[in-house]
Amino acid sequence: MAKKYKTDKVDWKHVWNIKNLLHLIIGSGLAVLAMKGFMIPNKFLDGGVTGISILLHEIFHINISILVIALNLVFVYLGYRRIGKTFAVQTSIAVLILATGLLFIDIDPITKQPLLIAIFGGILIGGGVGLVIRGGGVIDGAEVIAVFTRRKVGFSNSEIIMIINCIIFGVAALKFGIETAMYSIITYFTATRATNYVVDGIEEFTAMNIVSAKEEEVKNFLVNDLGKGITVYKGERGYLPDSFETKTDCEIIVTIVTRLEIKQIHDSIKDIDPKAFIYVNSIKEASGGILKVKAHAH
Repeated sequence: MAKKYKTDKVDWKHVWNIKNLLHLIIGSGLAVLAMKGFMIPNKFLDGGVTGISILLHEIFHINISILVIALNLVFVYLGYRRIGKTFAVQTSIAVLILATGLLFIDIDPITKQPLLIAIFGGILIGGGVGLVIRGGGVIDGAEVIAVFTRRKVGFSNSEIIMIINCIIFGVAALKFGIETAMYSIITYFTATRATNYVVDGIEEFTAMNIVSAKEEEVKNFLVNDLGKGITVYKGERGYLPDSFETKTDCEIIVTIVTRLEIKQIHDSIKDIDPKAFIYVNSIKEASGGILKVKAHAH
């Protein structure tokens, strides 16, 4: 029988892990601060379920806590079907903390300055969402919904999320005015960047690809000086417009670095071989092998 992606049992050890619980509690707390201290008093929206909750709260005057729970129940169920029971339990914990905080904690509006609301509201709610994700749950399930919808409509996750958010901000423009909607878009993009920063961390991994005539010197520098692991692919170089038939064998050296190291390693390789061809591409996750960084020699 094929192994299912989702798990059929709750991993209670993972659920009650202190680090995961702290992520859920602090993340949900930051979301409460963002929503009560910045966004709700000024009718600023985020994208996804949070934005829908605030929008319905302002239009129909429904208690925001009820909306947060009701709307999140949908993607808790979808996440359970797609990912598993542990994810559903951790998401439920985060949502209950968020809803409880919104219900019982009163926070006076921190500022009335629109740009400050958009930036700091976005940073706080984005950081909160990122911490909850690191704790194993979510408090905004637009991406979970997108995974299921994609199969039926043929759009990518990003396209579906963009469509959902365009509808949210379009309604906001009609209800609250175009200026509020525009500031809400700033809030959304700030939140997105904050979420990515918290989830990926300052040491987000990047693949650096190097083609050099001095390949042995480059490999020695990466492995022995920096303590990096490398992978070497066999390739061909040449195929230039004026000499298409001319080609030579070469090695494509690939190493995983953090974005903080890119400039330093790039400059060091250029010192070894000024004509080296270097390109980098982002990767979502890296594990195993040698990922620890030694002190740089250059």
